[in-house]
Amino acid sequence: MTAARGMVHAESPPRARGTGPIPRAVAGTIGRVPRRVAVMSVHTSPLEQPGTGDAGGMNVYIAETSREMARRGIEVEVFTRATSSDQPPIAELAPGVLVRHVPAGPFEPLGRAELPAQMCAFTAGVLRAEAFHPPGYYDLVHSHYWVSGQVGWLAAERWNVPLVHTAHTLAKVKNAALADGDAPEPRTRVIGEQQVVDEADRLVANTGVEARQLVELYGAVPGTVRAVSPGVDLHSFTPGSTSAARDALGIPHAAVVLAFAGRIQPLKAPDVLLRAAAELVRRDPELARRLVVLVVGGPSGSGLEQPEGLRELADQLGIVANTRFLPPQPARALAEVFRAADVVAVPSYNESFGLVALEAQACGTPVVAAEVGGLPTAVAHRESGLLVPTHRAEDWAAALAAVARDPGYRARLSAGALDHARSFSWRRTTDALLAVYASAVTEYEHAMREAS
Repeated sequence: MTAARGMVHAESPPRARGTGPIPRAVAGTIGRVPRRVAVMSVHTSPLEQPGTGDAGGMNVYIAETSREMARRGIEVEVFTRATSSDQPPIAELAPGVLVRHVPAGPFEPLGRAELPAQMCAFTAGVLRAEAFHPPGYYDLVHSHYWVSGQVGWLAAERWNVPLVHTAHTLAKVKNAALADGDAPEPRTRVIGEQQVVDEADRLVANTGVEARQLVELYGAVPGTVRAVSPGVDLHSFTPGSTSAARDALGIPHAAVVLAFAGRIQPLKAPDVLLRAAAELVRRDPELARRLVVLVVGGPSGSGLEQPEGLRELADQLGIVANTRFLPPQPARALAEVFRAADVVAVPSYNESFGLVALEAQACGTPVVAAEVGGLPTAVAHRESGLLVPTHRAEDWAAALAAVARDPGYRARLSAGALDHARSFSWRRTTDALLAVYASAVTEYEHAMREAS
């Protein structure tokens, strides 16, 4: 890990340091905060709209933390694969944050299974971009998801800087909790993740649960793992008028509104919400007059194999007239969906954290979520929402009804949801992330001096 890579490059000349302003200090940080960070996000760009394709919480995470770092005077460059010949080589996400579109393979979106074949071309493009800069241009590499980790590992070795890696999801965890009919993650990914875990100087987990999984399932050295919870955009996701939100969406004020937002794929389990909604109608046929189920998102991953599968399921369950399918929404429009809902469902089979749950709660909407992965951190059980230990329609119907059909209980959970969400922010996340960066840089440089 750190020392080993330091020894490999022990004979390299000292790196030239950046000449930009020293980044603003981070409270509690021990070590040198980097001036310039290279972020690897191979399979999805922070410029893409979350909720379709491979764009999701990871996009939000990279965009928000990059913006926040730039506000501290740290330059960020995000490397992602070009998916169109119309994309500019370099685009500005925000002042101080650049997105580099690296040509690697065809100019079109590729499935994650197809990406490993493009890693050599992508890595070459990354190294070529760095070659135009003076030595020591980047202080640290932060990779997101395992294919990016493979590129980040090689780039960090070449540039003689530490590698910080965030997995976002883990193959071994996903394979242990597959949705019915979903394909397991391939062995190629498991091996690739293991290599990145072995080589990274720091591993950033979204929760303590994920940190333990890295240690127990992948043999990560405990001292290299840091748990840093993601945040929520508290400026876009805010409480507001339920009536106004329903007016904007054309929903009757007296409706019982259940909502789902995310990629339409088996892993995210939107079918669980539909089956639970059908169960609610079976128990109370009169509810069919008032029930509205909002499904926001687009097909992704294995969901692309049956792009109309969810709509067909709603028809089979007899609730297609109650179900509205909306395309992925930008943050402020998505906040209106959450405000219009009585409850937001997050029924995923696996979530490293679950940003949608936090975003809904920041709007004052209680959440019913699966008791998996990081969702017990994102949702405070019986305080900001409810956690369901199964994916059975009967259990979900009971939990949804408990919140959606009891105004008093819903009001108490709504207040708790706001309090819970406000304890998370991207500023807090970035503070913790920069502390990880500083410790990685300081330890790496110390190892380099010891090895030389």
